[in-house]
Amino acid sequence: MTKTPLIIDCDPGQDDAINLFMACAARDAFDILGITTVAGNVGLDKTTRNARILCEIAGHTNIPVHAGCDAPLHYPLATAEEVHGQDGLDGVDIYEPAMPVQEQHAVDFIIETLRQSPAPVTLVPTGPLTNISEVLTRAPDVKTKIKEIVLMGGAMREGGNITPSAEFNIYVDPHAAKIVWESGVPIVAFGLDVTHKVLTSQDVLTRVKALGNPVADAAYAIMRDYARFDSAKYGTDGGPLHDPCTIAYLIKPELFAMKTCNVQVEADSPLTRGHTAVDFWHTTDAPKNTRWAYDVDRDGFFDLLIALSGRF
Repeated sequence: MTKTPLIIDCDPGQDDAINLFMACAARDAFDILGITTVAGNVGLDKTTRNARILCEIAGHTNIPVHAGCDAPLHYPLATAEEVHGQDGLDGVDIYEPAMPVQEQHAVDFIIETLRQSPAPVTLVPTGPLTNISEVLTRAPDVKTKIKEIVLMGGAMREGGNITPSAEFNIYVDPHAAKIVWESGVPIVAFGLDVTHKVLTSQDVLTRVKALGNPVADAAYAIMRDYARFDSAKYGTDGGPLHDPCTIAYLIKPELFAMKTCNVQVEADSPLTRGHTAVDFWHTTDAPKNTRWAYDVDRDGFFDLLIALSGRF
């Protein structure tokens, strides 16, 4: 079986944590070339520390972790401690991991890795798109070495989760998102319209807890704490697992209903900053630049998550 080469660009973050656990569990399918971090859910120092903690919990400390951009391109950094906790990873003990941070900046690492890779690489960004936009701006030649960008971000029917019209990742750095969506690189996007359908309900938590291994125990504690904020906000049984939709798609794409359409990002309007205008019904002749996920097999998604969590 040929492994898919990946670079995971993230801002852990509780849902990023579950995404990283799933990716580590599926290393028979993925060649994880590196994990790069960006400021988002919390500041860069914390997202970088958290990524290393998660690798240590999963027992996958041979994946290099590179710190990236500590602020959006133009706006001040907006964070989400009210969701993920002051350290960004409520549910697990926070400590200084033994696993080192690589000296090379994340953007330079991605550029160098793409240029040297014998096969096209899939980029999986699950935070603000600052690092990815910098790669595309500084080294446009690497576009041909990117198989696709499989990202979590945006919304259509669901509106927004940080403003009435914007999803958090795109809101934090809309200028970066605009660069990525206008790059011409193939994009697969998982927005709130899908992620709000994969809720960590009590039946899911019970199944994860029953696995009884260290990663499942950590995943259970993370999802239990994570669910509290969103359950109160949305009045739902559980919180949405946004970021794990990316890895789930790469493992089992048939879980998702997709449509190819045009997506444009509003970067500068104060009222609609970070809005993703999804031309789902092809009302314009704008070029189709995105495979947009609009539905998911919720039960199948959690069956996959449980199966992967049981591998540790």
